[in-house]
Amino acid sequence: MKILPLVLAPDPLLKKISKPVEKIDDQLRDFMQNMVQTMYSESGVGLAAVQVGVLKRVVVIDVDYKVEDNSHGHDHHHHGECSGVHVKNTNPRYFINPEILELSAENSPYNEGCLSFPDMRSEVIRPSIVKVKFLDFLGKEQVMKMDGLLATCIQHEIDHLNGITFVDHISKIKREMILNKMKKLKNR
Repeated sequence: MKILPLVLAPDPLLKKISKPVEKIDDQLRDFMQNMVQTMYSESGVGLAAVQVGVLKRVVVIDVDYKVEDNSHGHDHHHHGECSGVHVKNTNPRYFINPEILELSAENSPYNEGCLSFPDMRSEVIRPSIVKVKFLDFLGKEQVMKMDGLLATCIQHEIDHLNGITFVDHISKIKREMILNKMKKLKNR
């Protein structure tokens, strides 16, 4: 498994629309597992394929894991040897060609971040409950109702597939502040 390089804002790729997956095979499954590894290594809870430079309608999410603190000395690895972070309680979920079927009328705010906008956060208000249809890791069709962080996260990631990032949901002033900070990071 390998860690993939992230696409950072304001990269124009993040505004492109991802294409539906035609074929679910081992190559795609390997790619999805690399996406999960990449997400853990960056301590993210969700990742869309476009964020690692692939315009496919693929999303991975894990809202349950903990990053293990390995600072007790005896068990200490150098970060290059193993895949960086040690995660426990993992529950990665794979969503291929996800589609939102229903959104609740009630909304909830969440202070969202995004791996393509390192260290930037902003409150986004989204429907609290969502019903999503998707193909799972093995290509089986599933329909799932989600709430809480999972609901927020799947909406954020499906947005990515449609060329929308979380800053598109916030005020122009806040958005410009974040994008200016991102440009400065890129120019460093």
